[in-house]
Amino acid sequence: MNRLAGTVTALAVAGTAVLAPATSAAAAHPAAAGACTPTRPGTGFYAGGRVASAPVTVPKSGCTTIAVSHIRDIRHPDDHCQTFLLALLPADGGDPTYTEPVQACSTPPGHRTVLATGVPDGTVFRVLYQVDYIEPEIQTVRFTVWR
Repeated sequence: MNRLAGTVTALAVAGTAVLAPATSAAAAHPAAAGACTPTRPGTGFYAGGRVASAPVTVPKSGCTTIAVSHIRDIRHPDDHCQTFLLALLPADGGDPTYTEPVQACSTPPGHRTVLATGVPDGTVFRVLYQVDYIEPEIQTVRFTVWR
């Protein structure tokens, strides 16, 4: 495993364990202070019950977290919760490293849930979400990524 990816994964797991019980703690993180910038990545692919975003790169900034907000199921607009995880893509083209899944809800819509902490500038990743249904068509969830 890539040492950087291993470090980020370890930090993500530790951060998730600390923040998961009290997701309101995510609002107190630097992401809430405006250091992180939003993006809405396009869809990359569906595999194994999950939809992956197109690759996203962490820009040069003071932001060291990756978070999601504004979560909404297109077919069920009142559904604002989903299970997310990250695939951290190594620069050498090797296998990605995955973070632990995190249940994220956007209530209120701007609420951010942190998926990983200690993420260095230039990190490339995909955001994956667990699909709840595939009929009559695959679930589409809209969300904003803060990085």
